Amino acid sequence: MSVPRDLHPAGRTGIGYAPAHHGELLQGMFDDGTGTLRRALVTLPHPARGSRAVFHPSQQHLGVVGTPSLAKVRRAAARALLEFARHPATAKGGQIEITSDVPRGIGMGSSTSDVTATIRAVADYHGVSLSAEEVARLAVSAECASDSIMIDGVVLFAQRDAIVLETFGQRLPPMVVVGFDTEPGGVGVDTLAHRPAEYSGSEIAAFGVLRAALRRAVARGDVALLGRVATASARINQRFLPKPGLDKLIEECRVLGGTGLQVAHSGTIAGFLFDARRPGAPERALRAQARVVELGYAPTALIGAEPPAADALEIAG
Repeated sequence: MSVPRDLHPAGRTGIGYAPAHHGELLQGMFDDGTGTLRRALVTLPHPARGSRAVFHPSQQHLGVVGTPSLAKVRRAAARALLEFARHPATAKGGQIEITSDVPRGIGMGSSTSDVTATIRAVADYHGVSLSAEEVARLAVSAECASDSIMIDGVVLFAQRDAIVLETFGQRLPPMVVVGFDTEPGGVGVDTLAHRPAEYSGSEIAAFGVLRAALRRAVARGDVALLGRVATASARINQRFLPKPGLDKLIEECRVLGGTGLQVAHSGTIAGFLFDARRPGAPERALRAQARVVELGYAPTALIGAEPPAADALEIAG
């Protein structure tokens, strides 16, 4: 990789961070309030993983350099630089460095995390704090479709239009997610090459019902209802990107005491959902993790779980 000559480690840089996610709770096509149908999704956040971007500016080098495989990152930096073209201290180009612990190609939002962190890093160099809506707009322009990790709250986000169709609430009900990869060691999913789902009229009608149910679930803190919404969305997605043994996974979740199964609609991961307020939730999560391994899947996340007591560990084992 060639590095612009006027970059210097001691020089001023910009730093940005963005979290990952663990697929979606709901994804489909929804009315935007004007009668227009838009593709939209509700992301399941995974704040324990994420990407950190460092922007090293250049006043001489035009364009952005970075890891060759991260074309979306370079494009995001270039879009962000255009955004600040009239800034008195704007850079002509620069270098982007990405550090990430987000697995790639399985549906955990690695590209959106990289892109969002990059946009924030360029903004940070310019001393500007972009709004979530501005970051979303730049992210979509860089990668065609983006998750909603840059937006606070539980939102129905039009991933190709950078528009929030609805805000359901500020946070999801307390729950534990036991995540796993349904195709460990596989080639993953190329989201750019993956053809968008072509939903039937009945499926689009179902999404309207699921949207209303999710609204109630968030408002009432109802993890059981939320789990049913996620499971229904996963079932619809089977026609477009099937998860191996989905029906068996849904039954396993029920037996383990879960409320439902969520998936990455453009990836290979899935997650058992549990109500964190039910007694014994940490122990159920441990048993679910063990069962995931028994079934031959690769664990990917344990979200929202408090560590169980030592004696509970012995019981779960």
